[in-house]
Amino acid sequence: MIIFDKNLRLYEIISYSAIINNNTFLCFSQNPDEQIKKLELELVLLHKKEDSLLSKIEGFKFQKIRNDLNEIGLPKLLPGEAVIHHAAYSLVYAEPYEQAKWVAHIILPDVVRGNEGRTNDFRPDSSIKTGSAVESDYFLRIPLTDSTFKYDGFGYDRGHLAPSADFRYSKKALSESYLYSNMSPQKAAFNRGRWSELEDAVRQYVVRNKTQLYVVTGGVLKEGLQKIERGINKVAIPEQYFKVVLDHVNKRAIGFLMPNKDCEYPVMNYACTIDSIEALTGIDFFANLPDAEENKLESAVDINKWIGERELGDVLPLRADSLPRNTFNTVQAQYYIGKNENIKVCGTVVSTKLSSKGNIFLNLDKKFPKQIFSVSIFKDKVSNFSYKPDVFLFGKTVCITGKVTNFNGTPTMNIESEKFIEILEE
Repeated sequence: MIIFDKNLRLYEIISYSAIINNNTFLCFSQNPDEQIKKLELELVLLHKKEDSLLSKIEGFKFQKIRNDLNEIGLPKLLPGEAVIHHAAYSLVYAEPYEQAKWVAHIILPDVVRGNEGRTNDFRPDSSIKTGSAVESDYFLRIPLTDSTFKYDGFGYDRGHLAPSADFRYSKKALSESYLYSNMSPQKAAFNRGRWSELEDAVRQYVVRNKTQLYVVTGGVLKEGLQKIERGINKVAIPEQYFKVVLDHVNKRAIGFLMPNKDCEYPVMNYACTIDSIEALTGIDFFANLPDAEENKLESAVDINKWIGERELGDVLPLRADSLPRNTFNTVQAQYYIGKNENIKVCGTVVSTKLSSKGNIFLNLDKKFPKQIFSVSIFKDKVSNFSYKPDVFLFGKTVCITGKVTNFNGTPTMNIESEKFIEILEE
């Protein structure tokens, strides 16, 4: 410790202080402009250091993804197949179909904090030795005299196999998701509908459980598929798409198989065992797992482990082929909106509500706010029931007879008494 003599002059004390604390020296030796420039320079250097560290961290994350995919996430290779590795995903390219046979990637918990936006930098994949698909396989961009373009589409979206949103934690990984080797021709209603919902549901699982997921996605490729004939490379159009998902930490796995069209059923209706997708595609997923573990995970499917709290209690709509003639499930009800004919709709009452005005609402198969079929019993009709519908019918599988109307986009029936309700399960 330095003790100042009481006889020291002010400038001498300041000199001592400058020796002790360089910042104090700056305050007395530099004018404000010089101080600002010096601190701004320090800030620039600090940002460069931060960028350097973040770049190193990202590099190690990519290395971990590659290691984890090689250890667990890649399907078994067939003779002649070669894996193409990108920063955050890997694939095997199927040249006869001009798209990937499968794309394997990992969704990291980092996706929660990711804030990178869509890049839309679609481009060929130079890693494909035979050449990947290109823009003109999906549409033509025709230059006009005013320097703008006219677009002539071929009727299909450039559907991501590994979704760009799964990589929003990294600009590099997200950009690489726009390589044409990661694209497959999908109907717009499919790509922007249930397929998009499935991708979001898988991400939400990561958000809820804070664990990484192994995901493998592709079209079901087989001989005889239609092709985009107007495209240069004649890209094949899959009739179905698969996605298989593994949570290795919690020992859970699930598969999904969807038709390439406007899918009318909720996402979980398309859940299936991974074994069934293997039988369809000939792909051996997660082949590096111990046999006993692989067999157990790939032969079972429990959708309740893959849905969020808001979906707990929902049930799958009844299979249409299990219902009697002229009887319909809750999904089919939408086709009878406004037809002014009495039909019978069957499903399970999963949520009920008694409103402040005394009206009763029942939702079948899916709860509010994602209800797919509702029943309304207005206050003046409640007395026609020998029981409290909102209490007695909860959890029961029922058939409702009436005319289907549209209430805010949801197929709805208004019924007047219990004779319009048939209880299938007590």
